[in-house]
Amino acid sequence: MKGRLTTSALWLICLFSWAHCSESEPEGRTGTPTRAPHQHHTARVENAYEKYNKRPRNSECVRCCDPPEHFPAHPMYHQPLPQINITILKGEKGDRGERGSYGKLGKAGSPGIMGQMGPKGQKGSVGSPGERYKTTYAAFSVGRRKPLHSNDYYQTLIFDTEFVNLYGHFNMFMGKFFCYVPGVYFFSLNVHTWNQKETYLHIMRNGAEVAILYAQASDRSIMQSQSLMLDLQDQDEVWIRLFKGERDNAVFSDEYDTYVTFSGYLIKPSSEP
Repeated sequence: MKGRLTTSALWLICLFSWAHCSESEPEGRTGTPTRAPHQHHTARVENAYEKYNKRPRNSECVRCCDPPEHFPAHPMYHQPLPQINITILKGEKGDRGERGSYGKLGKAGSPGIMGQMGPKGQKGSVGSPGERYKTTYAAFSVGRRKPLHSNDYYQTLIFDTEFVNLYGHFNMFMGKFFCYVPGVYFFSLNVHTWNQKETYLHIMRNGAEVAILYAQASDRSIMQSQSLMLDLQDQDEVWIRLFKGERDNAVFSDEYDTYVTFSGYLIKPSSEP
C-alpha cells in the first residue's frame, strides 16, 4: 500500500512541474523570465503540428514528464525537483531469518581460581594382592671376628660382621643366604687356620655339601680359601658347616681383625635370556 502511495506522489510532482514550465516562456535574453504566450499563438502552433504530422493525433504517445515537442525550444527556467526523504517511506519489519552456523572456536581462556577442597571420601575396599617384588640384584659379604672351637660333629658357622647385605638376603641370625632371585651365583669362603688344629668346613646347598675347605693340623697357621659358582633356584639356602673329624675343628680370628669372610653375588638371573 505504501509503495502505491509513493508512486502516485511522484506522478503528481512531475505533472505539477510540467504545468508550471508550460506557463513560463522566455522573452528577450536567455535566462530572463517572460510572460505567458497569447492564446491564438498557441492555437496556431498546434494546428501547424497537426498539419505536418503524418501520424493520427489519437496514436501519439508522449510521456507526462517530457516537455511537449510542438513548443519551440526557447530557454526557460529549470525548476529543481523536490527531494523526497526515503527514510519516511520505511516499510514494515520483516520476519526473523534463520540462525546462522557457529563460528570458529575461540582461544582457551586462562585457568580459573582453584576451588575449595571437597569433603573426604569414604575408605575404599582392599585390593587384590600384587605379585611378589622381584629384583635383579643380589649380593652379600659377611665376616667373623671371634675364634671358634667346634666340639660337635656338625656345627653351623655364624658370622657377626656385615659388610654388604643387599636387600637382606643373608640371614645373620641363622648364618644362611636365601635365594630370592634365581640364577647363577659366585661364592667365596676365606678362613685362617689354628696352630695344631684341623680346619674342616663344607659349603652347603640346602642339606648337601657342594665344596670342602680343608687344612691339616700344623705348627703354622695359614689362610685357606674356596670358591665356586652355583645355579640356584628360588628359596635355595647356601651356608657354611664345620665338620669334626679325628681332631678338634677350629678357625682362628680375633676382635681387632677379621680373618674369616664369606661372600656371594648374582652373576646372571634366570629371567634373562
